[in-house]
Amino acid sequence: MIHTTRKFFKKNLKWFATFFILLGLLLTNLNLYPYNIFSHSLGVMGWTFTGYLSKDKAIMINFGLQIPLFMIGYLKIFGF
Repeated sequence: MIHTTRKFFKKNLKWFATFFILLGLLLTNLNLYPYNIFSHSLGVMGWTFTGYLSKDKAIMINFGLQIPLFMIGYLKIFGF
């Protein structure tokens, strides 16, 4: 049961994360701030978790290091 759930997560989470990253890029090109940050950061968190599940350090480093950059955007949006 746990193995099946993990396999489902690994397979489908990549596609959901990819969708949110591409949506974030589209929203950036359409200059729809801050929606671009919300969407793109969801994709980044999804890919970071995917890297964790598959034990892929390159994916975790690439996307994991983007999380603090998005935190700067969230701080700007919410006025901290």
